[in-house]
Formats: sequence, structure tokens, C-alpha cells
Amino acid sequence: MSTLEFRKSSYSNGDHECVEVATNHPDTVAIRDSKHPEGPILRVAPAAWTAFREAVVQTSSRINRR
Repeated sequence: MSTLEFRKSSYSNGDHECVEVATNHPDTVAIRDSKHPEGPILRVAPAAWTAFREAVVQTSSRINRR
């Protein structure tokens, strides 16, 4: 597997309490805790990552309308 290139959201405030994501590998999305970059990495299929992101956006939209 190629080297994972992790990034965090531009919305992050820089206090190292973030989730970092690597999407540079075609078969895997890798997710880790920025506080523990050498810690465990969760790997999911790109389709699962897309479904998760869409669910978060939909939930956020419903919460913000209240």
C-alpha cells in the first residue's frame, strides 16, 4: 500500500482534537485521531466513507433547521 497522506478539515481549530482522513488510496479511506497519529487507523471502503459523510450532512441539516 502506498503511503497514506492524512489531512484534517479546514474547519479544524488547530488544537489537535481532530479526525484526520487519508483518501489517496483507491481502495481504502483511512481515518485516525490527530492526538495519536501513531495509534490505530480505521480503514473503510470509499463507498462506506461517502455514505457516512452524507449521513452526517443530512443529520446536521436537520439539527440546524430546529
